[in-house]
Amino acid sequence: MTTAPAQAAPGAEPTTAAEAAQLVAERGHQLEVLTEQFNDARVALETDQAAATQAAADAQAAQAAFDAARGSVTDVARTAYQGGSQLTGLQTLLSASSAGEFVEQAATLDLLSEHTTEVLSEAQQANDAAAAAQQQAEQATTEAQAQLDAVSAQQDELNAEIADYQAQYDRLSAAEQAAILASHGGGDTAAAAPSGSSGGSGSSAAAAPSTSVVANSAAAQTAVDTALAQRGDPYVWAASGPNSFDCSGLVQYAYAAAGISLPHSSRAQASMGQAVSRADLQPGDLVAYYSPVSHIGIYIGNGQMVHAPTSGDVVKVASIDAMGSSPTAYRRLAG
Repeated sequence: MTTAPAQAAPGAEPTTAAEAAQLVAERGHQLEVLTEQFNDARVALETDQAAATQAAADAQAAQAAFDAARGSVTDVARTAYQGGSQLTGLQTLLSASSAGEFVEQAATLDLLSEHTTEVLSEAQQANDAAAAAQQQAEQATTEAQAQLDAVSAQQDELNAEIADYQAQYDRLSAAEQAAILASHGGGDTAAAAPSGSSGGSGSSAAAAPSTSVVANSAAAQTAVDTALAQRGDPYVWAASGPNSFDCSGLVQYAYAAAGISLPHSSRAQASMGQAVSRADLQPGDLVAYYSPVSHIGIYIGNGQMVHAPTSGDVVKVASIDAMGSSPTAYRRLAG
């Protein structure tokens, strides 16, 4: 065994403990990227499903409008027939007993004609709208089903990847596992079993903030307090609480408590709110990592954040520089 960092060749079997730990750490990050891609797909699925539901409602409303317009046409035709208003202009002239009566009947015929034309036009427009809405509903439903199938396949792939990763992780020594956790912002936490293993909500103590956290808005304060209250809960791929989390799931959960709805996606979260500089960070701001973004935490002040680090670890406080990669985005959602 060697204590010096080693770089294993792609596809090669590790020859040292350090190489094995490095390969598993890299694999863990790849799996986090895959998890966030899966989270993105679930967000897209929710959007497609909502669009399909709305399209179906629009189609139903358009059909109801067409049925009402068609009923109006029928009523006009029935009234015209029963009232003798089907008379032509010549028939009106011949049947009128005076010039005044002719003018009155002719005016009635004109009004009825205009009304009938208007009702027929409305019925045609309603029919066209119903047909277009139905087509849109069918298309949205088809797209939602395709997205569901894609997400299901991606979930199966993710589960297989997780099982493979946990097998690799379990083969490492406790010291190697601790090194991996430290490289993902694990800080002072000792190695824990992978999230798929038994062990409850956190097998080691979570670091406490260096000082009490005071945010600049009620929403940010609630989000910070909620996130900190989850310390010790295990990291679980694609989880969003209440007893286990991945990185974006924790952020979503914390801000939901503050009344702010966020997608379960680190990449989407890192594009919301407004950009801030590192120097202007305030408690409650989001700190994102990698490009494209695949990890995210909540800043709590003094260069620290609360986050769900990686598989085998728990929600905890860590330095924003503890990820082995510099932050790539800072976003403010409240305050």
